Amino acid sequence: MKRNVLAICVALVLVLAACQTTAPTAAPVAATEPAPAAQPFVVGMEVNYAPFNWKQTDDTNGAVSVDGGTGYAAGYDVEIAKRIAEGLGRPLVVKQVAWEGLVPALQNGAIDAVIAGMSETPERLQSVNFTAPYYESAFVMLVRADGPYASATRLSNFSGARVIGQKDTNYDVIIPQIEGVDHLTPLTSVPLIVQAILSDVADASPVERPVGLSISLANPQLAMVVFEEGQGFGPQEGVTTAVSVALRKTDTELQSQIDAILASITQAERETLMETAVKNQPVSQ
Repeated sequence: MKRNVLAICVALVLVLAACQTTAPTAAPVAATEPAPAAQPFVVGMEVNYAPFNWKQTDDTNGAVSVDGGTGYAAGYDVEIAKRIAEGLGRPLVVKQVAWEGLVPALQNGAIDAVIAGMSETPERLQSVNFTAPYYESAFVMLVRADGPYASATRLSNFSGARVIGQKDTNYDVIIPQIEGVDHLTPLTSVPLIVQAILSDVADASPVERPVGLSISLANPQLAMVVFEEGQGFGPQEGVTTAVSVALRKTDTELQSQIDAILASITQAERETLMETAVKNQPVSQ
């Protein structure tokens, strides 16, 4: 009898031990970390150089809000900047920077790129790098529509004329090609040049064709002189009508990425973008 009781007790102990065995604990599931937000692609431009870039009061025609200020940036440069930002997978931010402050802003890290109708020059190459061109045109001359130079067809017609350019740009560098020219002190922006011609302080100014077309459409008092073939500004070392994206010397990987994006934009697309920019610019520009 004692043996039966003992056997029953042993069995109960084994059953209780089995019931108290803890099931294996599942390994904790690691929390999914949110993907880091893409760094903005910060672009500097004057926002005052139609049809490449200008400021307007709303976001029509694909305009982008100007960072830290009022208004919206639009124009050819903005469309190119949007294409690049999309290709990089980064949100676009546009900062308004005065022309003379663009390269310093790039160097001190305030912006990631200059997309502002800027041409590569030997002087600028000492400070920054440039991508492949994203637009190229030709030099024309901006004059008063009722002035003595409106019917000019060749550079020699401007001998003795008061010609003004924009400071630190090819618009000023090429003026000495005009024999007998009265080369005026350059101004800091194209709108100031326009006022100088309208107020008869200057007779003419070299500009790129899209700029001349844009200004003459917005200002009926001005006209654009297109030279006969071979009769305009000639080749000059370090001077080009091509415009490119300026980048920091250290951003070689970014330069390669942007060059690849620009290569995907056909010449026909570029011309269409420029024609649209000229059409959409505000009259006041």
